[in-house]
Amino acid sequence: MAEHHSDGPTGEAPGRPGRLRVFLVDDHAMFRAGVRAELGAHVEVVGEAGTVAEAVARIAATAPDVVLLDVHMPDGGGRAVLEAMRRSHPTVRFLALSVSDAAEDVIGLIRAGARGYVTKTISAAELAAAVRRVADGDAVFSPRLAGFVLDAFAARPDAPLADPELDQLTNREREVLRLLARGYAYKEIAKELYISVKTVETHVSNVLRKLQMSNRYELSRWAADRRLV
Repeated sequence: MAEHHSDGPTGEAPGRPGRLRVFLVDDHAMFRAGVRAELGAHVEVVGEAGTVAEAVARIAATAPDVVLLDVHMPDGGGRAVLEAMRRSHPTVRFLALSVSDAAEDVIGLIRAGARGYVTKTISAAELAAAVRRVADGDAVFSPRLAGFVLDAFAARPDAPLADPELDQLTNREREVLRLLARGYAYKEIAKELYISVKTVETHVSNVLRKLQMSNRYELSRWAADRRLV
């Protein structure tokens, strides 16, 4: 009997008994196609999405075992997907798969509910193994990233998993804050993030307002205290 495959890049494929059902979320179609091709021999890729809204709707419709989730996408990124899904579909497990190895991205996604975090340098076999471990309830990290999580919670063992001040910032605002705290000028931040200087100024203004601070020096100290630099 012929196997059934999805017709298009955002279609859903019917699952086959005994295989893990995996959903891909990434805003780059070529990357999704590559992961689908690499993982196809190991798991059943039941769907994919390139935006937060698509991801929330399609994950709810397919109820996969594991979602492979990119961190940085428009409209809140992987964190927005996690926050939308964790109450309505608590049995779905999430594994972050990102180019970013920044400590704040790793810790932020774990706080939001991801079961693990690996970078896109991972091999197909390692990724398949990571997906299986997450499906079994394990926490999975690339070795260097595991150190970030251990350090964060060892430094503040009594701190809650949620950080209300940090959590109110968008992914882009956190990126701007991190670069600002490292001493980057607005022009350098704009070049690094491929945005305009005016947009950088808007993000900084929003961060100052949300954190109730008056200048970049206070922001830098605040970021250093949370190991965001």
